[in-house]
Amino acid sequence: MHTGKRLAGAVVVAGVSLLVASACGGGGSSDNGKSVSTSFADCATKPNDCNSGEIKKGGTLTYTIEKKITGWNLNDADSNTFDFQEVLDGVLPSAFNTNPDFQPTLNTDMLASAELTSTSPQTVVYKIKPEAVWNDGTPITVDDFTYGWQTQNGKDCKDCSAASNAGYDLIKSITGADNGKTVTVVYDSPYADWKGLFGPIYPAHVAKQHGDLATSWKWLNETQPAYSGGPFQIPADGYQKDVSVTLVPNPKWYGKTKPSLDKIVFRIITDQAQEVPALQNNEVQAIYPQPNSDLVNQVKALAPNVQYTLGKGLTWEHLDLNLKNKFLADKVLRQAIFTTVDRQAVIDKTIGQFVPGAKPLNNHNFMPGQDGYKDVVTSSGAGTGDVEKAKKLLTDAGYKGVGTALTTAAGEPVTLRISYTNGNALRKQSAELFQNEMSQLGIKVDITPTQALGKTLTAGDYDVIIFAWVGTPYPYSGAQQLWGSESDSNYGKWVSKESDDLLKKAAAETDPKKGADYLNQADQIMANDYYVLPLFQKPTFLAVYSQYANIRDNATNVGPPYNTQEWGLRASAK
Repeated sequence: MHTGKRLAGAVVVAGVSLLVASACGGGGSSDNGKSVSTSFADCATKPNDCNSGEIKKGGTLTYTIEKKITGWNLNDADSNTFDFQEVLDGVLPSAFNTNPDFQPTLNTDMLASAELTSTSPQTVVYKIKPEAVWNDGTPITVDDFTYGWQTQNGKDCKDCSAASNAGYDLIKSITGADNGKTVTVVYDSPYADWKGLFGPIYPAHVAKQHGDLATSWKWLNETQPAYSGGPFQIPADGYQKDVSVTLVPNPKWYGKTKPSLDKIVFRIITDQAQEVPALQNNEVQAIYPQPNSDLVNQVKALAPNVQYTLGKGLTWEHLDLNLKNKFLADKVLRQAIFTTVDRQAVIDKTIGQFVPGAKPLNNHNFMPGQDGYKDVVTSSGAGTGDVEKAKKLLTDAGYKGVGTALTTAAGEPVTLRISYTNGNALRKQSAELFQNEMSQLGIKVDITPTQALGKTLTAGDYDVIIFAWVGTPYPYSGAQQLWGSESDSNYGKWVSKESDDLLKKAAAETDPKKGADYLNQADQIMANDYYVLPLFQKPTFLAVYSQYANIRDNATNVGPPYNTQEWGLRASAK
């Protein structure tokens, strides 16, 4: 039910291409002559409808997430993780939802309409349905939209560490009418990705009970939600720290589809090696891990009781440098590091083992096959594994001990840390490959796993880090979030006024081709400064017991729990 940008592991790319499944298990069936997709077999051609079926009342589904809950405010830069997004998909509403086909669609449970009524100045009018209420009976109104704006625009609340200010910083005013059920948003300048705003929405009336904007923002992050504006809610005893989060149906849910499951349990399993055994023992009924070859092969052995799908979505793996590090502040060293990294070798030893033909990704904002995708990396020489070129760069810049024990011209040994999410086998492999590659330059690299990716990033407690962004259909807001000089999500602190200006032009451009061109110009500047190296488009992997219907891959920032109210046991299941 959200449109934010999330860390996989966390984004932020346009969603205009169709989901392509590279492997799947299961088949289809016919119900009275009407074709019904009862498996993942049709997901490549029918991403929004595959694995559909009639369901019955009752039952529990346990679904794994791979990270611990570190905060409850999804809009906060600290807590902006994909796994936590999945937990709250069924709890917090958004103006627009993102479907598995990557298209934004109006949340017709909450809104009767959302219309762009003027382009000068840009004006959007939202009509909130009279029946849309929070689970304490308080109506969802303009107050909730206003609270979201004020806490994320970067102006009204300087201490609100919003994951992104993009779009909210361009809003001039928000006014309400019809008892707050009509919301009029006026912009100072055009904003192409306006559908990506106001999601997730938090209850203003609850927040205001806990102080001013900054205080309530902090309270939302520290406090387990009792509130809900979605089909499910978290009961008082629903959270077991570092173990699980349980959702139960929201009795005040106003939407057209009422939940069928009695419970959805999000079980926290941080060690990927434990996910398939839990699935095999029926301790969990659905897993959505970041895949590796062992996981995929183990799940294949569970057919036909378990069906699975491998897909390509809006998630991309990358290598980031912290420019606050005294060594990495030097562009020459950054260039040498990225030139030494052999991206195809990384792919061949990781996802290439179960995704045939996987190739390096060459853009930071668009995925291959999407309108706007352009190679901005190859011309920089990054990711080629050219060790000799990298050595020459360092030698020419005055570095000593090149290839043995690298020191700066002043004689200081160059040492680095590389971090990744603890328990992620694929990233562990990638970190070890990086360590070996850097030894060829004479750089000593220590591998330092982290248990809390969001906190590690926001604290800047890394030198080099491997993680992923999970994207949305909103490329311009995403680019500003990740690469804007003043964004709280620009964790490595890359600064470029020229890029900032282009990102702002892209966000205000209503012609998609011109907007993409501005983004790619900004992207080229960043690629040439050796800040973030895209590795590959990350495959998604969903495995579910066959007796559950209407759960399917959504390879965007919301994940499979985008439609939890439709999940359930098949009516024909015994």
